[in-house]
Amino acid sequence: MQDRWSALAALADPSRRALYDYVHRQDHAVSREEAADAQRMSRSLAAFHLDKLVDAGLLSARYEAPPGQPRGRGRAPKVYEPAGDGLAITMPERRYELIAEILADAVAEDPAHAEQAAHRHARHHGETIGAKLSTDGIDWVSALTALGFEPQPDPTGLMLLHNCPFHALAARHTALVCGLNHSLLGGLIDGLGATEVQARLAPRVGACCVELAAVPSTHPE
Repeated sequence: MQDRWSALAALADPSRRALYDYVHRQDHAVSREEAADAQRMSRSLAAFHLDKLVDAGLLSARYEAPPGQPRGRGRAPKVYEPAGDGLAITMPERRYELIAEILADAVAEDPAHAEQAAHRHARHHGETIGAKLSTDGIDWVSALTALGFEPQPDPTGLMLLHNCPFHALAARHTALVCGLNHSLLGGLIDGLGATEVQARLAPRVGACCVELAAVPSTHPE
């Protein structure tokens, strides 16, 4: 979430936003000279803003010789193009693209049994995300925070999730979406190797339908 807020802050400057919009509309990589001419600013100012957009993760940059220029003839100019799929920020955080990807993969794999396939894909996505975060040294509470679930412990020792990243869909298709969320978070916990907790369905009004509870001890007292 912090990266997206940094990207949004980078677009607060009107000149920088205009440059981003211009680059995003083109069907080719844009040089500093082209961007400066299009926005009627100096090349140095355009270069400054374009590099700030690269730092924010909104543009990518590389060095590329103009068409027709032989290789090795002078230094290739720096060119810019959009990075990623764009920028979306919601408050509270929503992740509809994740549930859409799970459902699309499920229908493509097994259209006759899409719901069962969706649960498999949800768990697999969770495991993949968890494994990646684990290699970065992220614990399970931080992982839930990063994904927008807003985890908060309650006095009984449960970890309650105060935000549902799939809120609008869950309101319309509660059983399906909450079930997929449960599978996703179960996979996430497994991928993180957090053997001390388990995800369990516990629907609450205005919050996530899943909570995290300690795994019961198997040792007799």
